[in-house]
Amino acid sequence: MDLFHHEYEKNLKNLAPLADRVRPRSFEEFVGQEHLIAPGKPLRQAIESDHLHSMIFWGPPGSGKTTLAKIIAGKTRAHFVFFRAVTSGIPELRQVIQEAQDQLKFHKKRTILFVDEIHRLNKTQQDAFLPHVEEGSFILIGATTENPSFEVIKALLSRCQIYILNPLSEENIRTILERALRDPDRGLGKYSVQLEESALNWMAHMANGDARVALNNLEAAVLNTEPNSEGIRVLTLKRLEEVLGHKALVYDKSGEEHYNVISAFIKSLRGSDPDAAIYYLARMLAAGEDPLFIARRMVILASEDIGNADPQALLIAVAAMEAVQFVGLPEAQLNLAQAATYLATAPKSNASYRALKEAQADVKRTGALPVPLHLRNAPTPFMKELGYGKDYLYAHDFQGNYVEQEYLPEELKDRKYYHPSENGYEQKILERLNRLRKIN
Repeated sequence: MDLFHHEYEKNLKNLAPLADRVRPRSFEEFVGQEHLIAPGKPLRQAIESDHLHSMIFWGPPGSGKTTLAKIIAGKTRAHFVFFRAVTSGIPELRQVIQEAQDQLKFHKKRTILFVDEIHRLNKTQQDAFLPHVEEGSFILIGATTENPSFEVIKALLSRCQIYILNPLSEENIRTILERALRDPDRGLGKYSVQLEESALNWMAHMANGDARVALNNLEAAVLNTEPNSEGIRVLTLKRLEEVLGHKALVYDKSGEEHYNVISAFIKSLRGSDPDAAIYYLARMLAAGEDPLFIARRMVILASEDIGNADPQALLIAVAAMEAVQFVGLPEAQLNLAQAATYLATAPKSNASYRALKEAQADVKRTGALPVPLHLRNAPTPFMKELGYGKDYLYAHDFQGNYVEQEYLPEELKDRKYYHPSENGYEQKILERLNRLRKIN
């Protein structure tokens, strides 16, 4: 039975993906994140001295969060438990807590609870961790690809040290790939592979800092390339492109990268850079972003950042949004591109936006000031007797359809909110307002 299980475990390990087989088992094998685990760094010292505290590893996929947790598991004298947020819930947590309490009571051993994808736990599940982290029932180590300040409740966040893991550099990725190719036991060393330098660099670049992606691509390329007459699997840049095709972009529609890219898109439109705007639009479309989300953001920008400098901008943005609904993808990409380039090259003004903010500040400061009597509607004789509508001047009865008249409440008399810029059509608005003010 022991021999059978040994062979079973061995075969299972051989069937595991390359990324799992070559996962580093020590700090010496770990590549990247020197700011955290280089000799003498506080985190490494805490791990090696077994003086751990609750912490959260925040970093992109394939940056080493789980690997670092497994190295901790190998070095610490504590009982180590993996808890997968995707598949586990409150019942499993209760079982882990009981096990941790037993370990402490009967074996004088602390428990480290590693929660993979901690951002997937809901508020109730996260609340369940709190008392046990405070009591010291276990040390919590969470891993997340999402900004913990958005995804982890404040009470739990305040009890954990946040460690940020960076995307691996292309040099890091090349090192990892070269090691995997040389390793005869866990890697691909049993195959005779000739990897051209340009192909290695391309794989390192296309991985976008994700070691798992790079290793999966390497394994697919090696296994799907037939040896030549000399028994060598030659991996050229052309062969990699044939085997791997086009790699999907790194972009999570529900996570931080989603907000980073849409932010860059909006700032490019505001900054009048059509080239950058089109690039970020292409990034979002390639990653499967909801086109209506993109269109809605452009509708907002048309009023916030362009306004009356080009009144057509809002019409074009709304038309693009309607086109997305009417036409659908992939053709609606053209409508989005047209709108994006128009908005990017349109004259800019945030005068309407600033006017609104200033007026809102006065509303907040002064409250609901009474509307001047001459502007009030008087649908009944009693209201007329009270002076509602009295002395109101009808603009169309005067030359130029304009007459001097106070419209603001008395406390805000002569207040000016809207200050048109000299950009685009708003310059004409400014000229008209100046003429009207001279009439006064």
